[in-house]
Amino acid sequence: MTEIPMPPNPSLWRRATAAYAKLLEILLAACVGILVVPVTLQIISRYTPFIPSYIWTEEMARFLFVWTIMIGAMVGIRESQHFEVDVWPDLSRRGEAAVRILARLGILVMAVVFVWAGLEFTRFAWNRTSELADLPLWMIHVAWPAAGVTWIVFAGEQIVDEMRILFGANR
Repeated sequence: MTEIPMPPNPSLWRRATAAYAKLLEILLAACVGILVVPVTLQIISRYTPFIPSYIWTEEMARFLFVWTIMIGAMVGIRESQHFEVDVWPDLSRRGEAAVRILARLGILVMAVVFVWAGLEFTRFAWNRTSELADLPLWMIHVAWPAAGVTWIVFAGEQIVDEMRILFGANR
């Protein structure tokens, strides 16, 4: 059988992507935890005179929500938790691998779109700042190409695994 080429030290590559995935999980939890603060302040500001309603909370909540969604999508690709439909439920192991490769190739296409369009989106925001918090907008816009690159890494790793099943490599 044909052997699938791997990075020089596959265990190092797997450890690196696993560590990156763990970092993403921690960042996701942090984003959700921090997101509670501005949203709570928004709610309190509506019903009490203690906090002015025009403060930075809405903008910060929006920015954190964007990053929460993007990081969640990255983790979802890593854990194969994205939406799947079983059209052919009675396939062999190799057949399932072939179908999963096709699905991952679709993810790769979307990832390339996110990287390409995301770079343009980030370039557009490079010298701009947000209205209320005066944050550089590129820090929010860079979430799109970052998600695309991460999807390429994680989906590529999964494609290699599926190709091993498809071509019968025993590693």
